[in-house]
Amino acid sequence: MSKEKENGFMTKIFKNLNGTKDMTDGKPMKLILEFGMPLLFGLIFQQMYNMVDSIIVGKKLGVDALAAVGSTGSINFMILGFCIGVCNGFAIPVAQTFGARDFPNLKKYIANGAFTAVVFAAVMTVIVGIFTRQILVAMDTPGAILDQAYSYIFVIFMGIPAAFLYNLVSGILRSLGDSVTPVVFLVFSSVLNVILDLLLVSPLGVHGAAYATVISQAVSGVICLLYMIKKYQFLNFHKEDWRFSGSHVVKLCSMGVPMGLQYSITAIGSVILQAAVNSMGEVIVAAVTAGSRISMLACCPFDAMGSTMATYGGQNVGAGRLDRVDRGLKDCVKLGIVYAVIAFLFMAVFGKKMALLFLDNPTEEIITYIYYFVIANSAAYILLALVNIVRFMIQGLGFSTFAILAGVAEMVARTTAGFVLVPQFGYVCVILANPLAWLFADAFLVPAYFHVMKKLRGQLNG
Repeated sequence: MSKEKENGFMTKIFKNLNGTKDMTDGKPMKLILEFGMPLLFGLIFQQMYNMVDSIIVGKKLGVDALAAVGSTGSINFMILGFCIGVCNGFAIPVAQTFGARDFPNLKKYIANGAFTAVVFAAVMTVIVGIFTRQILVAMDTPGAILDQAYSYIFVIFMGIPAAFLYNLVSGILRSLGDSVTPVVFLVFSSVLNVILDLLLVSPLGVHGAAYATVISQAVSGVICLLYMIKKYQFLNFHKEDWRFSGSHVVKLCSMGVPMGLQYSITAIGSVILQAAVNSMGEVIVAAVTAGSRISMLACCPFDAMGSTMATYGGQNVGAGRLDRVDRGLKDCVKLGIVYAVIAFLFMAVFGKKMALLFLDNPTEEIITYIYYFVIANSAAYILLALVNIVRFMIQGLGFSTFAILAGVAEMVARTTAGFVLVPQFGYVCVILANPLAWLFADAFLVPAYFHVMKKLRGQLNG
């Protein structure tokens, strides 16, 4: 079969394949909702099982154990965030070649993305495993919880290959327009994680919670991979598709590494802020842990909007449909603003009741700390909506380097809070650190988007 006939055949198949979505045609708002809703449900389940981790640990093992798990949150985000960012970046060329109906290169990007991910996973697991304890000590983790914190996060980091597997496969599926399948397996992973938590936490302590997370993600990743291999066998991989291609690896890394660094650079500020929080004692650490879990659950729609914009932007720039890019961004921002207002009102009314989920017989002091945290963060959710929507759109358009600069802006804000503001003004600056970071990022991202679109229009017209 000739390449032209093969491409025509593949296009026809893609258009008729259940679960995939062509985002280069149709009303942007409708496409955003149809693509984003499955992502949202998946993210909610993911954050719910993260929250269940904390609830089970807090109720079964107490405040110190909850603080131990929570004290690792920023370093967890720094390392695993890099994994997620790299995989999301690898998926961008897949989305762009899908939008352009360039199926030979699409297959090469998938194959070389798999090779590159294996290398990244192996190197990161070894390096991070060696330095985990030193990092926790440098973060001023309280001595009373240091051993538990190390026991938990070391196991999590040994599961880096599982994180790469799941996120790479799910990223590829989303790039093809299939936002449903990754969610199905994420729900499965979430349920399995909760079951394993209940079975392992009591006998194994925080070790058990970590094993539950790694095992559930590994199982989900393997099943998702097997499903993709079976369902998408019509992609018709040939021997030459699996050959190493330096040019494809370079393109993948040019997208993936900046996105990974964006997560990690952002997290550096969070690590510094966490060190400042750690110095305030176990009660504050536990309160910030609980508040962060609640806030992350509430932020799931913004994450779903961001992932949707990455795929939407990648497909449409690949198809040369820049007019649809602007329309999609505006529609998504409207959704983000509406949800931000609703989320703030919900937190204002139910924030304290949600705080009660994490501990048996909590003091009024810790409940108040948790409530102040979720209120301060939710009041700035409009800023966060812009961060996620604009950043991921820019990444989907192929300008991943700008994500690093936005991450630097967030890092500067949180670093300033951790080094200067928290020691001077205390807990009030802990709860205002995230809003400040989002403001700094928006100040860079909004002008960056207009710059990117001007450049793309020039390239298209030129």
